[in-house]
Amino acid sequence: MCLGIPMQIDVIDGYSARCSAKGVSRDVSLFLLQGEDINVGDHVMVHVGYAIQTMTEQEARSTWELLDEMLAAEGNDA
Repeated sequence: MCLGIPMQIDVIDGYSARCSAKGVSRDVSLFLLQGEDINVGDHVMVHVGYAIQTMTEQEARSTWELLDEMLAAEGNDA
């Protein structure tokens, strides 16, 4: 299974961006989204260091809620 993480773009420098989520920042390649209008503050789905799609803030928030629920359920199984 592949996992994509929703992140918000903080800084853009060419085809690279500094993105953050839940207090963690990462350098992310925007190379796969060359044809899209991407701006600071936008949300992207990140997989292995590449932004693979843009998403709305609500989509990012909903995804994080689901990921948090999965982690909580996993913690209860232990």
